[in-house]
Amino acid sequence: MAAAALREVATYHGWVTTPAPARRRVLLADPRGYCAGVDRAVITVEKALELYGPPVYVRKEIVHNRHVVEDLEAKGAIFVEETDEVPVGARVVFSAHGVAPGVHTDAAARGLRTIDATCPLVTKVHHEANRFAAEGYQILLIGHEGHEEVIGTSGEAPESITIVDGVGHAATIDVPDPEKVAWLSQTTLSVDETLATVDVLRQRFPALLDPPSDDICYATQNRQAAVKLMAAESDLVIVVGSANSSNSVRLVEVALDAGAGAAHRVDNADELDERWLVGATVVGLTSGASVPETLVVGVLQWLAARGYADVSEVTAATESLLFALPPELRRDLKAAQAGSVA
Repeated sequence: MAAAALREVATYHGWVTTPAPARRRVLLADPRGYCAGVDRAVITVEKALELYGPPVYVRKEIVHNRHVVEDLEAKGAIFVEETDEVPVGARVVFSAHGVAPGVHTDAAARGLRTIDATCPLVTKVHHEANRFAAEGYQILLIGHEGHEEVIGTSGEAPESITIVDGVGHAATIDVPDPEKVAWLSQTTLSVDETLATVDVLRQRFPALLDPPSDDICYATQNRQAAVKLMAAESDLVIVVGSANSSNSVRLVEVALDAGAGAAHRVDNADELDERWLVGATVVGLTSGASVPETLVVGVLQWLAARGYADVSEVTAATESLLFALPPELRRDLKAAQAGSVA
C-alpha cells in the first residue's frame, strides 16, 4: 500500500493524530522602556514648557528617541545642536546625556538660563572622572567614540581621559604610567562587552583601578538581564528603540548572544516585517530605556493581529527609583506657586 494511502487509512481509524500547531505567544520583558533618568529629562522639558511657555530650547536630543523628540517639538520645544543657536538670554535645557564644562561656560557667556537635565548616574561618572584626574590617574573611558555621553564625560578632564571603544581597541592603547591608570564607562553599554574590555585592560595594566561603583546604569543592566532570560526561548526578539539609542542597539546584540533565533530593532510597529514571523512561535519583546510604553503597545497590537495574542511577562528586576527634577526647575516651580517666576 502506498504511503499516502496508508496514512489515510490510519487517520480514518484514529491510529494517527495530527499534532496541534504550536501556540504562538509573546514574552514581554520586564523591566523595559523609560528609566528614571529618561523620565526625569522628558518631564523636565514638559514642565518647562508649561511653566515658562514655548519656546524652550533643548541642546541635542533630550533623549535618544525620535518619537519623544517629535512629541516635544509639537508642544513647543526647539532642539538645537549647540548653544550658539539659542537666542541670547533664552532658556535652554541640557539633555540627559550630560555636557562638558565648556558648554556651561558658553551658555553663561550668552546669558542663557539653563536647566541641566543630565541623568544623575551620568553626573556620578563626571564626578569620578574629576576625582581620578585630580589624583593623577590616566582614565580609560570605555565607550563609543562620538556618543554624547562620552563627549560630555571626556570634557571633564580631557588631558587625563583616553577613550577605549571596545575589546579590540583595549588591546592597542598606551598610557603614560601603567601604575596610575583607572577605568570608567559609558552608562549604556553592554555589561558583558564592558567586562570583557576591562579584562583585556587589566591583563595589560595589572594596577588598573576600578570605579568606586558600577558605572553601567541599573536600568541598562536590568533590561539586558530581562532579555537574557527570554532570548533562549525566543525564535525572534523585537527591540523597540531608535537607531541612535545605544542601550537599544545593545539589547539586540545581547538577545543574539543569549540565544535568540533572530533579533531586530524597530522605532515602532510601522517598521515591523511579517517575514520575520515565518517559523517563529515565540516572540520576545522589549524596549530601550528612552522608549515610551505606547510604542510597545503598538507592537503588541500588531503581533496580536497576526496570532500572537498570548502575552506573558518575563521579570528580571523590580524598579522603583525616581530622581528629583533639576534644582533650577524646582526653584521656579516653587516660585510659581508663590506667584512669581524669573
